[in-house]
Amino acid sequence: MRIGIMLRSIDEKGGVGVYTRNIVKELLQLDKHNEYILFYANPSNVGMFSHHENVKEVWVRGRNKAAWDQLFIPGACRRKKIDVVFHPKFTVPLFAPCKAVMVVHGADWLIPEQAQFYPWWDVKYMRMMLPLYFRKSSAVISVSQETTDNFNQTLKLSAGKIQTIYFAPARHFKRITDPAVLQQVRARYQLPDKFILTLTKRKGGGRKNLGQVFKAYACYHERTKTPHQLVIGGKDCHLFRDEYEVPKDDYGKDILFPGWIDQMDLPAVYSLADLFLYPSNLEAFPIPLTEAMACGTPILTSDVNGLKEIAGDAALLVNPSDTEQIANSISRILSDSEVREFLSRKGLERSSLFNWDHCAKRTLALLESVAVD
Repeated sequence: MRIGIMLRSIDEKGGVGVYTRNIVKELLQLDKHNEYILFYANPSNVGMFSHHENVKEVWVRGRNKAAWDQLFIPGACRRKKIDVVFHPKFTVPLFAPCKAVMVVHGADWLIPEQAQFYPWWDVKYMRMMLPLYFRKSSAVISVSQETTDNFNQTLKLSAGKIQTIYFAPARHFKRITDPAVLQQVRARYQLPDKFILTLTKRKGGGRKNLGQVFKAYACYHERTKTPHQLVIGGKDCHLFRDEYEVPKDDYGKDILFPGWIDQMDLPAVYSLADLFLYPSNLEAFPIPLTEAMACGTPILTSDVNGLKEIAGDAALLVNPSDTEQIANSISRILSDSEVREFLSRKGLERSSLFNWDHCAKRTLALLESVAVD
């Protein structure tokens, strides 16, 4: 059969981009029988998977995301005689002349307490369009059980319409022990000897609960004689210093912003960190937690939504709105080597739940079943 994959999200940074790049790579490595037509919105990506004999790559022009999805992809599917079109991110082409499968990375817009983290126009648009996308889709993949349950409850879906399939960090995420590699990465990002790591992104500070991170770190810093420094990774995150009025002295002098950390360097950064701090307010499938687990980094995260589901018993869980609890938990982990060793071990054990072999096999089976149904 002919499987079309919509790849306008392949350049994205963050969890959706990680998923998109890896699911395509894993499907192509697994499946040599079916033919894959890869639809790109960015012409510079053509050739990315040309070494696979069962792949054809097509640049599809489009003025914007909506036009690309709903006007130009249906025509491309018709010309290429696609049997099933697969989109790794939230939408399907409503008028495509073939079966369709999409991946949903959260039901945030449909849940009032979660919708507050998005612009009102985005919430209104998604509440209008998501039911239509579900109606068109022959099947839907959800990245977490939390997401599956939320969609089932809000949209009253038929049994089996949406299936939970966990994905995983890229395969190179593992504990790094080579001193030379660790030293190179430490020097590249000017990392201190002892540090707490957190990752965030611009325009995501509220959802990532960055205000609480700063407050909790200030509390921890005040009561500790030799505090660990706080490293906040992410593109343009140095701008948070002014936006959150973080002082340049006192606790603020021990907060570092190394900028964007390359995916190939992240395993070493996780391995160097004594704690991964991630008290986010809202996540469906928090990919940084799975990365930290695979690297054996002790985790402190929130006791809510997908964070609780993915972390399980491999992290210390806190109320993301409780500054004192977060600060106390930071102190507990960093002052007790047995706690750190326990969390590290549990994280490595739990990381086996999130693997690409399982994800790719289940995804392929779903696409094939949809195409022949």
